[in-house]
Amino acid sequence: MDADVAERAEIDPAQALGRRLEACYRRIYATAMADVPICNPALGIASTGFRTHGGRAFGIVTTPWFMNLVAADLPQGPSSAPAAAGTTLRVGLPAVEVGFIAGELDAIGRVDSCSLFSPVFEFATMEAALETAEEAARAFFDPARLEPSPAPPAAVNRRDLLRGHFRRCEEASE
Repeated sequence: MDADVAERAEIDPAQALGRRLEACYRRIYATAMADVPICNPALGIASTGFRTHGGRAFGIVTTPWFMNLVAADLPQGPSSAPAAAGTTLRVGLPAVEVGFIAGELDAIGRVDSCSLFSPVFEFATMEAALETAEEAARAFFDPARLEPSPAPPAAVNRRDLLRGHFRRCEEASE
């Protein structure tokens, strides 16, 4: 067996879908997003933390214009229930329920997205963006990371959540 074929056979289907999403967004960046001012030139395109949950692939996609948590049907898996593009869908993940916007991508099909950052000028380097993406991927799938403190937490937006706002509150109360 050829080394490339052996490597592809060992890739998790969710991670393989993450790589397909990277290729799709690279094409979009080279065409429709080329020279658009909302793009951060310090960033590239990457998929992070892709895993299977509930029969779909979930992970973080980082581009020069957004960082999204995405959900997509696995090629060999069951299809999701139909949803019109732009519809908000609530999905229960291990740590939290998340609102996704239904969409479609050529060559991929149904891709539901939850915006974490858009635009992404907060990130000076791709390394910083990937660290945030890795932390976000862990946070959505590890309920222990989001255990509430004994007192009810104040309202927290997604950016605070991803920056560890809950942890700082817990540490301050100890």
